[in-house]
Amino acid sequence: MTTPQLTALRAVMKEVSIDAVIVPSQDPHFSEYVAAAFERRRYVSDFTGSAGTCVVTATKALLWTDGRYFKQAEDELAEAWTLMRSGTKGTPDVRKWLAGDEAGLAGNGGRVGIDPNVHSVSEARALREVLKAVGCELVSLEENLVDKIWSDRPAAAKTPLRVHPLEYAGKSVEEKLEDMRAKMRENEVDKLVVSSLDDVMWLLNVRGGDAPCNPVTLSYALVGESDATFYVDLDKVTAPVKAHLEAANVTIKPYDDMSRDVHDAASRGEKLWMDIDKVSIAMLESAEDGNSVRKATKATKSDAQNDASSSSVVVAVKEGTCPIPIAKAVKNEAEMAGMVEAHLMDGAAMSEFWCWIEKEISSGRTIDEYEAGEKVLEFRSKQKGFVEESFPTIAGEGPHGAIVHYRASKESARTISKDSLLLCDSGGQFACGTTDVTRTVHFGTPSAHQKECYTRVLQGHIALDQMVFPTGTKGFVLDAFARSHLWANGLDYRHGTGHGVGAALNVHEGPQGISPRFGNMTELVPGMILSNEPGYYEDGAFGIRIETLLQVKKAETKHNFGDTGFLCFDVLTLIPIQTKLMDLGIMSDKEIAWVNAYHQKVWDNIHPRVAGETLQWLERACAPISR
Repeated sequence: MTTPQLTALRAVMKEVSIDAVIVPSQDPHFSEYVAAAFERRRYVSDFTGSAGTCVVTATKALLWTDGRYFKQAEDELAEAWTLMRSGTKGTPDVRKWLAGDEAGLAGNGGRVGIDPNVHSVSEARALREVLKAVGCELVSLEENLVDKIWSDRPAAAKTPLRVHPLEYAGKSVEEKLEDMRAKMRENEVDKLVVSSLDDVMWLLNVRGGDAPCNPVTLSYALVGESDATFYVDLDKVTAPVKAHLEAANVTIKPYDDMSRDVHDAASRGEKLWMDIDKVSIAMLESAEDGNSVRKATKATKSDAQNDASSSSVVVAVKEGTCPIPIAKAVKNEAEMAGMVEAHLMDGAAMSEFWCWIEKEISSGRTIDEYEAGEKVLEFRSKQKGFVEESFPTIAGEGPHGAIVHYRASKESARTISKDSLLLCDSGGQFACGTTDVTRTVHFGTPSAHQKECYTRVLQGHIALDQMVFPTGTKGFVLDAFARSHLWANGLDYRHGTGHGVGAALNVHEGPQGISPRFGNMTELVPGMILSNEPGYYEDGAFGIRIETLLQVKKAETKHNFGDTGFLCFDVLTLIPIQTKLMDLGIMSDKEIAWVNAYHQKVWDNIHPRVAGETLQWLERACAPISR
């Protein structure tokens, strides 16, 4: 079994003597959502999810993806592909599979090819170590093999850059650069390599549009003690952006100059700070090549002077976590104010949408998932400062709701029925902030099972929302509270409970998060924003998710054990949660009181922003509930 893409890829693999090739999802900046020109994994496999890795050998084709996408991958992959369900018992990761018997490479001198521009330093090192242990070789390819067969590969995006105003940024470029330079001095480095696109955008107070729904542009930054350089396609630099960056003493250079400048800095003996999880192995090799030049030059001079000791030079790279993500994650007052305003606008827009769709369905009009998604965009676009969606709307009716990151097309869209659940996950990018919200509704009479499952999800949502926890708490500590009511009834979900959210930036932002993964040791601190989105999904039947965004704040507690200080959450999202789906018989009095208090807050903040039928709908949706 094969596909045209696999046949062509295997032919070029043979030409360069490669036994296996890895095709990841990412671009050179390891973005979650990439520009069309970097959707190589999608081109090869036809799998459209945002996360996944392909491995292709002469006889096998495999796709690894996580639990959010199992059902979607089953539907989209051709028979020639094998779905590898990451994180499930008995499923090896990519490295273990390549080193195992099934791949047929171990002990046979197998050659595994990668594009060094789209694999991080940490990924490449771990892969090389595992392969070497079984007598295989990791090969850095000079040209991406997928590009060689992708005849109609889209051109690079040319979206113009725009300035992110200080009123929303809260800190000037000069202030941010000085903050980073202070970190550089603490770590005794000369240059900070900034590779993640949202890190670059945040640092320089600019926004772009190269990747769908994320206001970023393909770029790098290189920060020195007295200089800073922005590497980008010069055609994207508008006059206002040029003036903005020049005023901050930031030099603008072509995108492709970054690798050479890293090489040259290392050759001068400058020490570069690189985050090996966020910088490509190709970029590190540029620095190492520059350092080798430096060492060779020193060694030559040493021989001439007969002084061997002078051949010693400073190591070119300091490997460590980039200081920008944590600074970006902790919103300042202006950023938080912008996020609050964005959610007020979002609450009004989504109230208009839910009023509209409820009326249309009740009147007997046929509405499908695709039209629903288009209407969400239409209502948001009427709000002041709306830029674009923060991700493509997920409108999943019935069984499509069980596909965690489902995206309706005109061809796949199901008609929205009065007899099924509708899960709608959507968000907006506004000039002042970013939103992300999920609501699950039923336009008819839900079954007892649907109400029970919905209520268990809601109880977990409420439990997390009400958490008070000591300073220093990591996100994984809180995850079980969102799942406990589901677990008690033999239910669960295969995704994290909460992700960070950018301020007028990427809707998925780290390093903070709430999930079962113990590896994330980031402490939650005031100013961070996270989602609260437990769910439950039954393949072939329905999906349930309730999501709001929360900001971390200091808590006022009666006591303060050990002078630790305690934290809590404050909700940003202000959109009604459907009460029809709640089984009040299994809810506590405190949970019912929480629902009423939340809806009172929604009403108080949103009703001045809507009118007419939407105002009437909002009043009904926010009406108090009782047993």
